[in-house]
Amino acid sequence: METGADLMDEAGLAAFEELRPRLTGLAYRMLGEVQEAEDAVQDAYLRWNGTDRAAVEEPRAWLIKVVTNLCLNRLASARARRETYTGPWLPEPVPGAGELGARVLGPLETAEQRDSVSLALLTLMESLTPAERAVFVLREAFGYKHRDIAEVLDVTETASRQLHRRARQRVASAERRFAPPGERWRRLVERFLDAAVRGDLAGLEAILAEDVVAWSDGGGKVTAARNMIAGRTRVARFLLGVARRAADLPGASIEPSIEEVNGVPALAVRVDGELTMIAVLEASGDRVTAVHAVLNPDKLGFAARALSRSGRLPGPS
Repeated sequence: METGADLMDEAGLAAFEELRPRLTGLAYRMLGEVQEAEDAVQDAYLRWNGTDRAAVEEPRAWLIKVVTNLCLNRLASARARRETYTGPWLPEPVPGAGELGARVLGPLETAEQRDSVSLALLTLMESLTPAERAVFVLREAFGYKHRDIAEVLDVTETASRQLHRRARQRVASAERRFAPPGERWRRLVERFLDAAVRGDLAGLEAILAEDVVAWSDGGGKVTAARNMIAGRTRVARFLLGVARRAADLPGASIEPSIEEVNGVPALAVRVDGELTMIAVLEASGDRVTAVHAVLNPDKLGFAARALSRSGRLPGPS
């Protein structure tokens, strides 16, 4: 015979699992790293399991508050690690296709939902204070009202509005006012890939904005630029150099493809079946304005699993 405690455990678990994708999506937007996000959500589960759930009137509000504050604590140590990171630090890319990607990103049915997980925005959010980042994510990505955000962060509603205003001002450049629609964006990525594969410097320069910038995150594990690269010719030569280095590997099989990553079409490159790079482009009109290239193998493991499970990229033999 089941006891009341058993029934409560089952109900509590069901309530948590229903909210898990939302909690993970929140944590990923706060932290920019999949494992850190999943660890924060697991810590929230342990707290949920140990609390008197009968005394919790609104499980969603309780769990959102717990996860947000766990992420705020993790941001402090994360920032200390990123200060000593080798080269530019970029968020971990997450493919949107398949079960694993959906578990982290959540639904990407609207422009607002896609924008909230763009690598450009997540990178810019590194300039925010932890409190500004929390308010921005809760407001912009999840549509929380300021009175609810104030309760999550234990601040006044006025303070929440001020934090949101400062955050909006700092990340305003991430708003893609002239971003091409989905199909035009994909065609732009296809042209970018074609020029890179053919080693066509002029063709690549033709689709880069004059003031284009590029970041490459190798984390000291693989060869990558230690600083941001700016300017059409410099970026084009850098990208072609990356392509040539891969092509020059003796007997290597190079397989580029276009995948949906963090809500937009992106380039994925495999060498001998192993995912070695994901490059996410920013675009304005018909020009590429920025390139975020993630080469650090520690940041590509989840993407490789997600793409393999979705059937888009085969896993290594």
